[in-house]
Amino acid sequence: MHHQLLKPCGLAAVCLSLCLSVPAFAADGEDDGPVTAVLGGRVNWDFASFNNDDRGTPNDDDTRFRRIWLDVSGKFYGFEYKAEIDLAGLQDEPGSAGIAARDVYITKAFDSGILTVGQFKQYFSLDDRTSSNYGQFLERGYGASNLASTYRKGVSWQAVLPHGTWAASAYSLETIDNSRSKGKAIGGRGTWLPLDQGTSLRHLGLSLAHEAFDHPGTDGAATLRVQPGPENDLAVNSEVTLARFNAGRDTDVDKWAVEYAEVRGPWSWQGEFIGGVYDDGAQRATVTSTYGFVSWFATGESRSYDRKTGRFGRIKSINHKAGALELALRYDRMDGEQHLIGGADTIDASTEAWTLGANWYLTPNLRLMVNLIDSRNRDQRTATTLDHTRAITGRFQYDF
Repeated sequence: MHHQLLKPCGLAAVCLSLCLSVPAFAADGEDDGPVTAVLGGRVNWDFASFNNDDRGTPNDDDTRFRRIWLDVSGKFYGFEYKAEIDLAGLQDEPGSAGIAARDVYITKAFDSGILTVGQFKQYFSLDDRTSSNYGQFLERGYGASNLASTYRKGVSWQAVLPHGTWAASAYSLETIDNSRSKGKAIGGRGTWLPLDQGTSLRHLGLSLAHEAFDHPGTDGAATLRVQPGPENDLAVNSEVTLARFNAGRDTDVDKWAVEYAEVRGPWSWQGEFIGGVYDDGAQRATVTSTYGFVSWFATGESRSYDRKTGRFGRIKSINHKAGALELALRYDRMDGEQHLIGGADTIDASTEAWTLGANWYLTPNLRLMVNLIDSRNRDQRTATTLDHTRAITGRFQYDF
């Protein structure tokens, strides 16, 4: 389906005008006063052109705003706060239904760590914790996109170690905008830097979470499913179901992510093993994913790492007037198997994708992205290919 973009285009123009003309202000007239407020945001405009095979429903070539985010952050008498919304949903839903809340929280810093209360992104997976502003590809890998809990209401504590970080949270499975995912959860993440020498570093990490979903599929609760698509938000007709729980039985989910990344000057490589076990007492599903990618800045820059949060950040500088050029290649795979306890498989499927990416940074916060994607979905029970999709996708990205 092709989307009408007139209203979002006007909205994006307003966002750009705001970010260029009023980048920051302090509520009391001074940036270092007891009350401050800084305006921020991001605009992601995507396009996709598909080469579909004759299996299944083809995906339509399309353009749309992937993100139109606005936020305000600052401090208030010893507390820090952030409130962030995404307006991209206005392309499809007018009014408040098209506006989604992202980070909405307050924090308080202590000598031993930081306490956070509100809605915030949970501590799970290096891929998910790294902002989309700084990722190598248009979309995160299968594991982070489908198993990370992203933004949830909760309370957390995070701390910085001499050579790493740790964080833990207790959270609801509901969000400010969506109360259909019922239940509660706990999770945490630890990181370690065994090598940390300027532009040479090695990152190791472990994320764990336990989530308890209340009666998915009944009494207004959403179906619990793992249904990845081929690493593009517009490829809605190439999704494959790897797990589904909708019989109304309470379902426990145990999830993990094992992280590894290394940076050596302009080169970096990264991989994770991410998985989850789902159990409602009558059936069980196991979903696993793994990805690996290599990245190279042809113009000599290096990926930046945030040692306070254990994730990658914005590149610090650009070496050439024409901008920085980054090339990246990723292989990504996800498998899902589900069965009645003591019975045969009801689902046994997989999806995999190769993605070649190119990023041109005109400035550290303005870039153009292009991805070439080749993906396949397979039903392992019948050893058949369900879908083979190739795509050329791109993005204009600006954040402030």
